Amino acid sequence: MEPAAPPGPDPLTTLALEKLDDIVQPQPVSWLPETWGWLALALLLVALVVWALWRRHKRYVANRYRREALAEIDRLTATLGVGAAATGIAEVLKRVALKAWPRETTASLSGAAWLVFLKRQNFTSDSATRILDDLEYHAGPGLAESDARDFADDARRWIERLHVSA
Repeated sequence: MEPAAPPGPDPLTTLALEKLDDIVQPQPVSWLPETWGWLALALLLVALVVWALWRRHKRYVANRYRREALAEIDRLTATLGVGAAATGIAEVLKRVALKAWPRETTASLSGAAWLVFLKRQNFTSDSATRILDDLEYHAGPGLAESDARDFADDARRWIERLHVSA
């Protein structure tokens, strides 16, 4: 025997259900700002990001000489050895100074004037200053390995501390 079908709604309920309207969903909320202030803030933020990226790129380009000088010191010490590389490192220091300061200030410096300039620019290692002063006499094999290593390290530190205003 089949179970009896449930009785349908009475006619009054059916009439009431037919008169109901469907549920209306609201429009989705827009993600676009409705006031000009948010647009202005977004434009300001975009401008700040572009400006910061431009400054970073400008600083990166301006400091290229430092990266190249450090790579040259590493190349010299790797290929020639630390003792023989002292003359090349001294040349790198001069090229760095020519790039970082006006040519009129640094190009003519040599000997004691060059050492005074380096001391004013915080190249304060006494052993490095002594090596630069006597480099024409003690270059190559005559230079102690520890002194040459200290000189190369001092040169690296000095170059790393230099910054060109971008």
